[in-house]
Amino acid sequence: MADWIDALLFWVLPIVSLLLAFLAAIMFAGNLALFTRWRGGELSPDEEEPSVSVLIPARDEAAGIGNCVSAVLANTGVVLEVVVLDDGSTDGTGEIVAEIGQADPRVRLVKGIALPTGWNGKQHACFRLASEARYELILFLDADVRLTPTALQQLTRRKAQYGVSGPAKDEPIALLSAFPKQETGTLFEKMLIPMMHYILLCYLPFSRMRASTHPAYASGCGQLFITDRQSYQRSGTHESIRASRHDGLMLPKKYREQGMLTDCVDGAALATCRMYTSAGTVVQGLLKNASEGIANRRLLVPFTVLLGGANLLPYVTLGYGWFRGNQDGHSVATIAAVSLSVGAIVLSHLPRWVATRKLRQSVLGAILHPFAIAVFLLLQWWAFFNSLRGKQVAWRGRQS
Repeated sequence: MADWIDALLFWVLPIVSLLLAFLAAIMFAGNLALFTRWRGGELSPDEEEPSVSVLIPARDEAAGIGNCVSAVLANTGVVLEVVVLDDGSTDGTGEIVAEIGQADPRVRLVKGIALPTGWNGKQHACFRLASEARYELILFLDADVRLTPTALQQLTRRKAQYGVSGPAKDEPIALLSAFPKQETGTLFEKMLIPMMHYILLCYLPFSRMRASTHPAYASGCGQLFITDRQSYQRSGTHESIRASRHDGLMLPKKYREQGMLTDCVDGAALATCRMYTSAGTVVQGLLKNASEGIANRRLLVPFTVLLGGANLLPYVTLGYGWFRGNQDGHSVATIAAVSLSVGAIVLSHLPRWVATRKLRQSVLGAILHPFAIAVFLLLQWWAFFNSLRGKQVAWRGRQS
């Protein structure tokens, strides 16, 4: 083997992988505290209860819509209404909501209409729901999310806070997103669902996000957003992202493009969600909006380098170092080179292991972390080539 190739595999790449894993682990450690240690607070006895319109787009959600609405209605410390849009369901979703509404006047059902050309189904449903909201505070909620009884009170308190440093100091939070605790059942769920937290906490600088309204720091979880009517209108509403499938990223970006501050926080104590229930739906879910996230010309190669270099490359260099040691004897140099790769592997796993405790994620998923990275990157490249061919994954019976 050429000397330069040997040097690359033996020294250069192990050092690169160690540095990449170290940077991701350091970013995760700093972000985790900012993500989880936020204070929504509780109302003081003499403080007026906030009024919130909870807006739920629902398409074939009969299995869970009753539990979703009931969990919202159980909230205390707020005045609330629940508006559900039945978006062409064929499983009785609308009938379930209508029955709940008969027993509780805080619940209203809105019937869906034919999807206009150029609109994504969820974005159109949210747009129509916002026009039905009676209150100034608006919370968009996916039908598979279950709120805890104090969630709305804590979210409204957090939403009322301001930026704390930099250009965004004293800027009010216009759009707040909370990441529910993600419940997982199947192997693919345990491996891949926690990747949303891994990418968020390892590669988004939270301190900069909260000190700036720059669109580059836009991030959120489309399962749960809270905003106010004035800010929502200023952002352009969901009409500004009407063709998007990735409201978790694109809606905060629109707010930031208008100079407004957005934030995202850990919502594990406020809500739970079972996003997917099988390997097939996990794959479909990751593919459907990947091109608006990582799977595009601007980000795909950098993230392949960052994720692959920190999490997959160390196994390649470890294998080569071990092979070299068996060939040439386990010299001090060989042990040092192997140690670099082992160190990179330990650091690359560390965020997932910390997340099993701090974010209550799957231990099995943490064990299989390198496989999760490999599958995740494969799906990103698959989505990228699908977009080049103009092919889009169907979701809930729609191509949009």
